[in-house]
Amino acid sequence: MTQQDTAPQDTARQDTAAPEVEDPRVSVVVMSRDRRDDLAASMLRHRAPVVFVDNASADGSPEVVRRVRPDARVVRLRENVGAVARNVGVREAATPYVAFADDDSWWAPGALAAAADLLEANPRVAVVQARILVGPQEREDSFMAVLRDSPLEQGELPGPRLLGFVACGAVVRRTDFLAAGGFDPAVPFPGEEEPLTLRLAALGRAVVYADHLVAHHHPATSRHSPDARRRAVARSTLTSALLLRPWRVVGARLRASLRAGGTADLAAALPTARQAVSALRRRRRLPEAVERDLRVVGQG
Repeated sequence: MTQQDTAPQDTARQDTAAPEVEDPRVSVVVMSRDRRDDLAASMLRHRAPVVFVDNASADGSPEVVRRVRPDARVVRLRENVGAVARNVGVREAATPYVAFADDDSWWAPGALAAAADLLEANPRVAVVQARILVGPQEREDSFMAVLRDSPLEQGELPGPRLLGFVACGAVVRRTDFLAAGGFDPAVPFPGEEEPLTLRLAALGRAVVYADHLVAHHHPATSRHSPDARRRAVARSTLTSALLLRPWRVVGARLRASLRAGGTADLAAALPTARQAVSALRRRRRLPEAVERDLRVVGQG
């Protein structure tokens, strides 16, 4: 079990007050590691109770958050657990719905209340995905077009049904998130959304896209290089397949990585021994209905 401690609140006076809570049904969970400048810029944009989970930062990030948002719940992890930090935040949250944000993202005014309304009116929906606008130019994330045009049968759901989402633009129903196990420890970041999405689908819960909800994402230039991110995503997709998918899908993803980057690149994209062992020990195939949907979206 991951060890954690909760640091005391900083009682120093603040020059700017925390923004008014937009909707008492929603909390915002933020995870970060060594990104104090981004946190200082983004924390006051969250119009909700904040749970900040720090992945063992060495740059004073928790102290910055306590200074900027003295109302926030600050949880300091003693090791970097990647996206599993959000699981800690969801467990700490006291609201029925939880919005995720990264250290460089935030929600547009009105979005959290509208997401809570959607979730409250649609008990089958476990996750609602917002439209993400990227950078100072506010360009729509290219993945939004894929989500908006989902080929899955929608039925009576309030938006296109999805088999994927982007965590920094998602609001979850807390009970469903916890029932599905949250983000899997074998898939730390990025690409951590896939196992959770598929486990929710296996439970009969829905992920939907809502174009009227908006999240802003201003990624810093200090992030990993495109090649490093591509290898990390490939590692996550392979690990997810080991957890949940048929062996033919595992083989197909291995071959796709080899075609994309060659043998040397494949070695960098393979799951670590720890990830592979963790995934194989807990491997559990998805129901055939979910596999059929995956074939519809071209992931079969």
